[in-house]
Amino acid sequence: MTSTAPVPTDAGLSQLRHAAGGCQACELWEPATQTVFGEGPETARVVFVGEQPGDQEDRAGEPFVGPSGKLLDRALEAAAIDRRDAYVTNAVKHFRFEPRGKRRIHQSPNAEHLQACRPWLAAEFAVLQPEVVVCLGAVAAKALISPSFRITRERGQLLPWTPPGATWHEDDEDGAPAQTWVIATTHPSAVLRTPEEERPAAFDAMVADLRVVATALA
Repeated sequence: MTSTAPVPTDAGLSQLRHAAGGCQACELWEPATQTVFGEGPETARVVFVGEQPGDQEDRAGEPFVGPSGKLLDRALEAAAIDRRDAYVTNAVKHFRFEPRGKRRIHQSPNAEHLQACRPWLAAEFAVLQPEVVVCLGAVAAKALISPSFRITRERGQLLPWTPPGATWHEDDEDGAPAQTWVIATTHPSAVLRTPEEERPAAFDAMVADLRVVATALA
C-alpha cells in the first residue's frame, strides 16, 4: 500500500534530501537501512537516473558507490563527462531486496514503488532543470520515457522530453522554454552481468551512448 510522499514545496536539494529521509510512502522503507537520495550540484546540466540503490548504496546512504558506480565512473571518464558536474539519482530511493542467508538479493521495484517515489524524482527535476536526463537501464527508461521503451532498440537516441515537476523559465526573447533531452543506455550493473568475453563490447556500447550526451552538452 502506498501513501503520499512528504515532499516539501519550494525546497532545495538539501531540504528534499532531509525530508526524504523520513519517507514511508511505500513498504520498502522498513527493511531498508535508509533512504538513498540523489547526489550532485544544483547546477548539474545532466542527471543520471538508475533503478534503485543496491546493497552498498543502502548501507552508505549514497547512490552509485558500489561496483555499478565504479563502472559508471569509468564510462563517464571515457566519454569525457565529469561526474562532479552531474547529478546521480534513482527512480526508487529505497533498496528492495530478498534476504537469503546473510546476503540481500536485489529485487526490481514494481509499479507501486515507482509511483510512490515519483514525487521525489519530480521535485529533483524541478530544482535541477537539467539539459539532459540519462536513463540507466530499462526500469528508469520505462518510468520516464514510455512503458513500451526497449533499451535494445532505442538506446543512444536523444529524445525531446519534459521532466515531471519541471518549472520552466523564459530563456530568450520569444519566451521559448528550455529544451530538455532524454536518452537511455544500459545500466552499469547489466554490463557487469554480461559474460566476461562480451563485457568489453558492452562497456564500449555504453560509452558510445554517453558520448552522445557529451556532444549534446558541448
